Amino acid sequence: NMAAKTVLIVYAHQSAGSFNAAVKDAAVDALKKQGCNVLVSDLYEMKFKATATKEDITGPPKNPEHFRYGNETMLAWQEGRLSSDITDEHKKLKEADLVIFQFPMYWFSVPAIMKGWMDRVLTLGFAYTLEKRYSEGVFRDKKAMLSFTTGSNETMFSSNGINGDMNVTLWPIQNGVLNYCGFQVLAPQIF
Repeated sequence: NMAAKTVLIVYAHQSAGSFNAAVKDAAVDALKKQGCNVLVSDLYEMKFKATATKEDITGPPKNPEHFRYGNETMLAWQEGRLSSDITDEHKKLKEADLVIFQFPMYWFSVPAIMKGWMDRVLTLGFAYTLEKRYSEGVFRDKKAMLSFTTGSNETMFSSNGINGDMNVTLWPIQNGVLNYCGFQVLAPQIF
């Protein structure tokens, strides 16, 4: 008897009336019907902070003269001094077997609020180390998937289309972020 799978949907759209919201809601319904435990981080609703700053740690930085975000947040993570908005997402990520990112594509990438989630939540030490990355990564037992809308038709994102090859567009996110942290990256769902 398999334990119920937990799915985290990291969702970035400003409107509950959007197509992105409808896709997210449909995913929640379908996953729950399959017996999954579904968590949703609605980034705009949460007013999730996008910028990686000193405010992400409590207490004084180890090196106030030259604040190095990666080092400082790794120490803060080890010492339990990260801000609660980050640790709340860490808890969800720990539980999740699958993470789905649902968003409208902005400028060939994720919206700033979702990039901020990646910058802040995928903390050095927690999500990756120089020893633990790619196939040896911290999240190697977890899957991740991008689900997004574009303002273009499919042919525009082909290898000879005006926007170029979608696989090239997605490489920095799928390989540079998700696979880097060890996630097994599933084929994207593109609308």
